[in-house]
Order: sequence, then structure tokens, then C-alpha cells
Amino acid sequence: MSNLFNDVLVTGGAGYVGSALIPQMLEQGYKVRVLDLYLYGDDVLDAVKDHPNLTQIKGDMRDRDLLDKSVAGCDSVIHLACISNDPSFELDPALGKSINYDAFLNLVDASKKAGVKRFTYASSSSVYGIKDEPNVTEDLPLEPLTDYSKYKAMCEDVLINEANDTFVPIVIRPSTVCGYAPRLRLDVVVNILTNHAYHNKKIKVFGGEQLRPNIHITDMVNVYLHVMRCEDAAVNCKIYNAGYMNHKVKDLAEIVRSNVQGDIDVEVVPTDDNRSYHVSSEKIRKELGFEPAFSIEDAVRSLVQAFDAGLVPNSFTDSKYFNIKRMQEVNLK
Repeated sequence: MSNLFNDVLVTGGAGYVGSALIPQMLEQGYKVRVLDLYLYGDDVLDAVKDHPNLTQIKGDMRDRDLLDKSVAGCDSVIHLACISNDPSFELDPALGKSINYDAFLNLVDASKKAGVKRFTYASSSSVYGIKDEPNVTEDLPLEPLTDYSKYKAMCEDVLINEANDTFVPIVIRPSTVCGYAPRLRLDVVVNILTNHAYHNKKIKVFGGEQLRPNIHITDMVNVYLHVMRCEDAAVNCKIYNAGYMNHKVKDLAEIVRSNVQGDIDVEVVPTDDNRSYHVSSEKIRKELGFEPAFSIEDAVRSLVQAFDAGLVPNSFTDSKYFNIKRMQEVNLK
């Protein structure tokens, strides 16, 4: 199947998912522009920095002129950029809104004016809130519990309402991503547990019975690549969950323990965070034929290999692995 699009703007392309996605897009023949603040390092895309089809734009997506320039000539947008978890958002809710919502409105407007045909939005499975249903499907009502998830849900509505014959929006609701990428996050559950198991030989499980949906970073990348290659009619105004491994937190700890060498001590402590939900990704499989190929075990092993190879120095102290620490440091306004 040939690419339907040639020139793609990826906002947040120097983030966790972007750092794994961009090299794959270049390999598949896309011309890619990355718009990012590069808060987590200017070197994130160094492996492909000299690729003739890559343009890196360091800047703030709240700058409308920059948005207009960045999206000019693009036929597709993948919008990953945001203040990307509750604690980081809550550091400065006004900042969070300005990036996650206000700038989103401008990006959609700029994209339509530039003639962009396809707009893929990275939302979040957090938009569902806490559900009693045994399987969280895309047709359940959204009950976001935080400002972060509320604005994610509002952006979905805005985007779907902007659809027309020449502008095709698609919403992806990812679960928690795990596994190694050049711009690594060590503040998400599987990666946290693996970091502690590998370096401290001890992991702490808060609660343990809560179900947490995860997705391997390579599967996450492949979701975006897959939907880009689907015809308009298949994806227009569609919303898809992307989260496969619905494990209890205590079971995640056991998977980590069995894939990290040495004697790992697991301590279970009480928690007041009893959010628990099982996300269904049947819809994207049925409608678009997307199947995941990687497991939690694969994610843990990818992290272990990276630790072994010395690719993750200072994994507890360097703020670049922890969104909230880096946000506090840079004090973005």
C-alpha cells in the first residue's frame, strides 16, 4: 500500500512517542516536519537529523505565525504535542490550557487554511474517567476527572466538528505507553517499575489490584502509521482506543520481576489511587485490521537492553526522563 500523504507535520515529534515515530516515518518515505520545544533535549532525533526528508522546527505552537509557516505545504498533521500528564498540567493549569486547548484551536484552523487533508489527534484514554463497565469502548460517555483529560475531550469535539469534504479528522485514545525510545519517559508505570527493578532490585507496588491498560511504544507508532495509510472513508471522524495489555498493577510488577535479572524484592503498599479500567481496542482491529505485535515483556526487555548498553545514564536524577521535574525546571510560561 503506497502512502496517501507526502508532507506531514508532527507536533511534539521530539517527545517520547515522536522520537520513535519520526525515524519510522522517514523510513517509509514521508517528508516530515517536527515542531517541538525540545524541552527534553535537542539531540532526541540525532539518529536521523541529517535525513534529507526531515525538517526540525524548534518553537512554541502557541505562536500562530510559526504554526502557519510550519504547516504550509503539508497534506497531513499528527498532533502529539501537549503538556502530557495530570501532574505536569496541574503545575500551571493556565499554561496547560494555553498549550493543550487554545493552541490546538489555532493548529486546526491553520491546518484547514493550509489545505491539510488528514488530521490525526493523540487524545488519551483518561477521557473516560473511572468506569464500572468491564470493557471500556469508544461509545461510552466521557467523564474526565481532571483538567488535563477535560481539555483532551474538548479537543476531540472541536476536531470532529471541523470535518468537511477536504478535511478528515481521526482521534486516537492511547493508553499508557511503555518501552524504550530515544526520548525516554521513566514516569510511566511499566518503565518506573523496570527502572527500580534493574537498578535497586526493589519495586514498590501501590495497591496492586487496579487494572491498567498499556501499549508498547512500537505498537503505538504503528497505530499512527497504520491510520495514515487508511482511506478517508475508513477513518473520517472516527475515534479509536489504542491500549492492549490490561494488567493488574501487581501483575505488571511480576512481569517486570521475571524479565529483570537478579533477586527482585516486591513490596505492596496501600494507595488511595484506585482507578481501574479495562480498555477495549476491538474497534480498531475490526474496522481497520490493526493488531498489536508487542507485549509488556517486550517493553521491559527493551528497557533492560537500553540500561545494559548505557543508553539511559542517571536514570533517577536526570530530569529529562520525568515530565513534571523538567516542567518545574524550565518554568515554561
